[in-house]
Amino acid sequence: MKIISTEKAAQAVGPYSQAIVNNQTLFTSGQLGIDPKTSDFPTNEIIGQTKQVFKNIEEILKESGFVKSEVVKVTIFLKDLSVFSVVNKMYGDFFENHKPARSTIEVSRLPKDGLIEIELIAQKA
Repeated sequence: MKIISTEKAAQAVGPYSQAIVNNQTLFTSGQLGIDPKTSDFPTNEIIGQTKQVFKNIEEILKESGFVKSEVVKVTIFLKDLSVFSVVNKMYGDFFENHKPARSTIEVSRLPKDGLIEIELIAQKA
């Protein structure tokens, strides 16, 4: 088992890893839209936070030696499901033609009062 940590993605807001690789499988912790340079949200709106979540995910994938096409499952937590279509478009742009399995869940609150959190699982072939 290998702990993944990169300063190019937001640091964990608690006692947990950004991600773990075990037996060719990557498990990320939930990623908030926090800018790693400021340790804060770049904006208080869904588009800016979602962009930052995907930047953080991209850096964790890179640090762990995985690519987007190896992502097999994504879970999205939204504070407000009414922004689903906006997030869905950005998700499609991020993954392009790759379509991992996905769940989207509305929650009452996220850490640091974020608007979105995304976790994923990736698998080497």
